Amino acid sequence: MDGNIMQEGAAAPFYLAQGDECDIFAAAHVNGLPLLLKGPTGCGKTRFVAHMAARLGRRLYTVACHDDLSAADLIGRYLLKGGETVWVDGPLTRAVREGAICYLDEVVEARKDVTVVLHPLTDDRRSLPIDRTGEELQAAPGFMLVASYNPGYQNILKTLKPSTRQRFLSLEFGFPEPGQEIAVVAAESGLAEARVAPLVRLAGKLRALRGQDLEEGVSTRLIVYCATLIHQGMDVDRAVRAAMIEPLSDDEDVKRGLLDLVTAVFG
Repeated sequence: MDGNIMQEGAAAPFYLAQGDECDIFAAAHVNGLPLLLKGPTGCGKTRFVAHMAARLGRRLYTVACHDDLSAADLIGRYLLKGGETVWVDGPLTRAVREGAICYLDEVVEARKDVTVVLHPLTDDRRSLPIDRTGEELQAAPGFMLVASYNPGYQNILKTLKPSTRQRFLSLEFGFPEPGQEIAVVAAESGLAEARVAPLVRLAGKLRALRGQDLEEGVSTRLIVYCATLIHQGMDVDRAVRAAMIEPLSDDEDVKRGLLDLVTAVFG
């Protein structure tokens, strides 16, 4: 597994800070400290990491964690190439060797052996043992480990142990305040702020249903999608249904109720 790689020197993706998160990330990087980002799906965690990696001039390896992700996927494995067996580094090992940033998105979704591998990298050892090759790598200057998860979505079987959480600095992310979210969506989609404002207002009403009719609220990402469709000429009703209603539920009764909210906001 290679993960997604952002090259050093790439332009920083747009990101509008909500507080002091940029300063905390920069300080963690300078001091070689690991960082954990907590917050709901689609609130900007991944964009924030990409933005900071570009600002700091570091290569970024992003790994989307899932149920089958193992420690070997991160560290590397022996593969057959041209009739020979060769060792191929995984994204975590590459980041450790190069002094890059490794971002593990939704880390609690990975298999349990992953967190064990991370422990030596999250204390003063800053090392990565590779049992298969007999190496113990010391993290190169500039290496940083960043992980994220959504505490509100995880069940009791899918959470980080306190002993793991306390190895990381932590930042809590939420959805931006309406004024900030309007600015973000307008910048990302090209739609005028005056036309974005009712979409953000609708998102606020839909988020209030989280835990009642909906498992998750509308992400900022979905609002951007909706605004992008409108900016490209799609009528508002169709764009809202495609980007802010259908992704939230498959239940027809729930969707009818959500459409009533759309009518209340847009008239």
